Amino acid sequence: MKKLALILLLSSSVAAQELDFPTGYREWIHLTTGMDMSYNPTLRLFSHHMFDNVYAEPSAYHAFLETGTWPDKTRLVLEGREGRTEGSINKEGLFQTGEPMAVEVHMKDAALPGGWGFFAYGGDKDPAPLLPQDTECYACHRKDGAVDTTFVQFYPTLVPVARAKGTAR
Repeated sequence: MKKLALILLLSSSVAAQELDFPTGYREWIHLTTGMDMSYNPTLRLFSHHMFDNVYAEPSAYHAFLETGTWPDKTRLVLEGREGRTEGSINKEGLFQTGEPMAVEVHMKDAALPGGWGFFAYGGDKDPAPLLPQDTECYACHRKDGAVDTTFVQFYPTLVPVARAKGTAR
């Protein structure tokens, strides 16, 4: 019995180190879209424009509306898509194209150090490993996240909620 308990414990800690691809996330609540945003001043922009779309699981979004904070197990998805100017009838402005160029998840989990983890998916939909705690995104989100290490300051429908609930920094 002790051997089985140890195997289950090891399995769950290995599982906590990776996250399945968030299938169906485009049906979640759309929080915001940014364009050509970068939080790192030394990062060189691509030779093309990028849209960043952010989605929240519906249950987490509704809990945020009630409390002004994210419940445990919240998953927020950041999707990067190329922006183009030429296509079809477009004469001005930019539109999003093709498949996502990047998909990342910011997940709240009380079992993780700091209570949050980041997962970055490659071009496939295989499970993504937990990014190491020394990855720059952790420090930036802790320092600059408006609510609970998340960039609510860029989610226009949630900024007033966080202010009204007193959870915004």
